[in-house]
Amino acid sequence: MNYSAKDMAGSFRTVRKNTVQVAEDIPEDKYDFRAAPGLRSVAEMLAHVAASTWWAKQMHGVERKTHVGFEDWSGFMAKGQAMEKALTSKAQIVEALRKNGDEFTAWLDTVSDEVLAEHVSFPPPINPPSRSRFEMLLSVKEHEMHHRGQLMLIERLLGIVPHLTRARETQAT
Repeated sequence: MNYSAKDMAGSFRTVRKNTVQVAEDIPEDKYDFRAAPGLRSVAEMLAHVAASTWWAKQMHGVERKTHVGFEDWSGFMAKGQAMEKALTSKAQIVEALRKNGDEFTAWLDTVSDEVLAEHVSFPPPINPPSRSRFEMLLSVKEHEMHHRGQLMLIERLLGIVPHLTRARETQAT
């Protein structure tokens, strides 16, 4: 059985739903909290996650790049960072998480197995010199789960029991 783009979209919907719940659970007056100096604040991390789907959709859908050079990557990152900086309130961040997640998964639902199998190449010294679109698109979910893990630890530091833990504890009793 193949893991299709529709499967990936469904899985990402679950991941994004959980990220939105974390964003909603953290009070807005704690959005400036940083777990340590030099790290992103809660707001910055959530804005980063909210904007992160843009470049993947742009690269693999809108432009459907077969080669990504350093100038391409720099352009994607600059646009993503500008999108992040525009998100300044909890309401804007939560809305962007929802909207961008919905747009990304709606697009993923349309991606064929043939497109997922295509390879994107990179200039030296990047190794490996190419990756499949499947691997690169799956990394969007992995990236979000990485940051959500950080956010769930931050919730604990703020005295908040993460919603997944609350749900598991409710089921255990």
